Amino acid sequence: MSEIVTIGLDIAKSVFQVHGVDAAGQVVVTRQLKRGQMLKFFAALPPVLIGIEACGTAHHWGRQL
Repeated sequence: MSEIVTIGLDIAKSVFQVHGVDAAGQVVVTRQLKRGQMLKFFAALPPVLIGIEACGTAHHWGRQL
């Protein structure tokens, strides 16, 4: 599996969509995470660039991640 370098994160109330790509722009991971799984999932990854949609909780998740 290729190394994830960039993640797009669609945040919602309880289910989050994660879309990760490698350096060539190829999709590496696409999955849904529940709120309780978010920090555990990102803790297992090396440092990556994360793009989060602009909404009311974006600053909260930006600080957490």
